[in-house]
Amino acid sequence: MNLQTEVNSEKMRYLKLLSQEFPSVAAASSEIIRIEAKLQLPKGTEHFMSDLHGENEAFVHILNSGSGVIREKIDLLFADTVASGERSDLATLIYYPRMKLPELKAKQEDLDKWYSETLMRLILLCRQVSSKHTRSHVRSVLPKSCGHIMDELLHAHFEDHNKQAYYDEIIKSIICHDRADAYIIRFCEIIKKLAVDRLHIVGDVFDRGARPDLIMDGLIEAQNVDFQWGNHDVVWMGAAAGSPVCILTVLKTTLAYNNLDIIENGYGISLRTLDLMAEHVYGNSDVTLWRAHGDESANWKEVARMHKAVSILLFKLEAQVIARNPDFKMQGQDYMNQINYADGTVLCGGKRYPLKDNDFPTVDPSNPSALSAEEQSVLADLVRNFRESERLQRHIKFLFSKGSVYLCVNGNLLYHGAVPMTESGELAEVTFEGNTYKGKGLFDYCERRARKGYFADEGSADRTSGGDFLWYLWCGSLSPIYGRSAMTTFERLYIEDPETHNEIKNPYYRHINGPDAGAVADMILSEFGLTGEGCHIVNGHVPVRAVEGESPVKGGGKLIVIDGGFCRAYHAKTGIAGYTLVANSRGLTLKTHQPFESTEKAIKDDEDIASRSEYIYTPPARLLIRDTDLGKAEAARIPDLEQLIRAYELGVIPENTSDNA
Repeated sequence: MNLQTEVNSEKMRYLKLLSQEFPSVAAASSEIIRIEAKLQLPKGTEHFMSDLHGENEAFVHILNSGSGVIREKIDLLFADTVASGERSDLATLIYYPRMKLPELKAKQEDLDKWYSETLMRLILLCRQVSSKHTRSHVRSVLPKSCGHIMDELLHAHFEDHNKQAYYDEIIKSIICHDRADAYIIRFCEIIKKLAVDRLHIVGDVFDRGARPDLIMDGLIEAQNVDFQWGNHDVVWMGAAAGSPVCILTVLKTTLAYNNLDIIENGYGISLRTLDLMAEHVYGNSDVTLWRAHGDESANWKEVARMHKAVSILLFKLEAQVIARNPDFKMQGQDYMNQINYADGTVLCGGKRYPLKDNDFPTVDPSNPSALSAEEQSVLADLVRNFRESERLQRHIKFLFSKGSVYLCVNGNLLYHGAVPMTESGELAEVTFEGNTYKGKGLFDYCERRARKGYFADEGSADRTSGGDFLWYLWCGSLSPIYGRSAMTTFERLYIEDPETHNEIKNPYYRHINGPDAGAVADMILSEFGLTGEGCHIVNGHVPVRAVEGESPVKGGGKLIVIDGGFCRAYHAKTGIAGYTLVANSRGLTLKTHQPFESTEKAIKDDEDIASRSEYIYTPPARLLIRDTDLGKAEAARIPDLEQLIRAYELGVIPENTSDNA
């Protein structure tokens, strides 16, 4: 049969394009051989983390240590030949090579001997962590300047006596020419890159902790990372887009935790006009309610005044957003319109409550959501400063390019918050812009509209609407990223009654813990196209109260909540300091981390994060690359390459044999 009758014209065009990459039978055959061999390798190691909340030092340490994987490899290789203290030194050297190296060198009586031993140990460890990778992949992460030498050492056969002198001379020459430090540092970096094949961040890098910007820098440098947006992330995304309500939400949280360093130094955003306005308007006000958490400084009132100024501005803008977005179903939460300014009460949930503070110098009771001229000027300045922060824009563009509301990867469904459900266990329906969505359709809609909030034309209706929607994703009752009835920020500030402070969780959280939790998890997985053995949901957002005996494994064993309280503010609540879910060829393991004191102590005392491992799932057989999404995509190319070979053999497509193998 003629090949041209076997394939349509579109497929023939594709084969002709494919022939540019593989111009001969030999080239196409070699690619098939490469793919088929690669598919037999064990799948790479994936790490899942969530709710980092600005805890940069702890995150960097866990990233550097591969969540303990690197120390496990060191002990596996050297337990019988290297003392425990030296193994600890080696681990810390790998985690922080530039900082640990000078300390270790200063202790050595015979530095050349130590260099030789350390290089050999790093080479052996690097070979161990590279065993799941193809040689071409390992080469791709080696530095250009000395990659060929490192490649020789990584693939050396030291038992080959014919080459023993050759390998010995390479190491001797590295030391002799004062290149040992550089090679040690490079081997340490390569080990860290190869130990973890892919990193998944299941939301919430921002807020609470001191330096989310440094975490973002680390993620940008990471080799293979993806991101599922958390509600604390989307509001920063909206702020970077210039959404006024998102900017004020970000500032409200930042001021509440007295974390101005991230705004002013991390992102170079000046708050000078805000500070001046707060002093002018609230200089004589009692701002005790707005005192930042844990702020015992003498000048606490300066931050508290800005906190109050931002809060009033925020509540005004929230009322405006709610008014122009009836789809949000947030009527009644526009609290500036619910206040009786004459008697100092507010309507909340159908009941009137006295206000804890009735000082509103910038509010016109006849139009309470309107901004004063001074507030308008300050807000315009803030919007300009957020939009012009190059570092913030770089970080947020990364979140858009690498991130999404959810991700299906290697049989796992990743999302930060919840799949909104009804009390009876059905997928909750929500109507936006005249259309009704639920389940996966709701997630897809949320992502489309969120992207408009950043990428639509400046000043367009889509840009404004998208900015409003990014704020809704932060706090809306049916936002799949938030998953609660309301964000009770106003209530906590102004109303004494704690009943008004409750943020009721979506029924989703009850169903994934209920008697039919396994069936609920299966229903959710099926909604996103995942069925069969080994499929799991990976969730963040709600801290697991491990100290009270709560298990992170829910949904009949098919859902793992990996918010273990990374942020120091949550340690007392959870009793731990975060989780890392590790997925490798042997299955799923959950690592529970204890608090991390500091980078300085880790380097000085070789203090590692103590972690406990729990096996979550073991597959019937060891997982190979052929079982992964990437492997299946590569395997799907084989029939096309086989058709290309047939086209060459039949002469339908001319073969270029100038460089045949």
